[in-house]
Amino acid sequence: MDADRTTWEYETLRPRRGPTKKEAVDPKAALNDLGAEGWELVDTVEYVGGGTKYLLFKRPATDGDE
Repeated sequence: MDADRTTWEYETLRPRRGPTKKEAVDPKAALNDLGAEGWELVDTVEYVGGGTKYLLFKRPATDGDE
């Protein structure tokens, strides 16, 4: 592998749904926790009928994580 190439690791977060299942609960605390660990939000995966299903994050992999 090219020594100058960045390798990545990935994480997902599924926002909790509220009691009506129509709205996601604000994931701010979980997002801040992931940000403090070096994760960067890069994309979302949405339900066909609307609403966010997963938040996708990445960060550079550390040795041993590859």
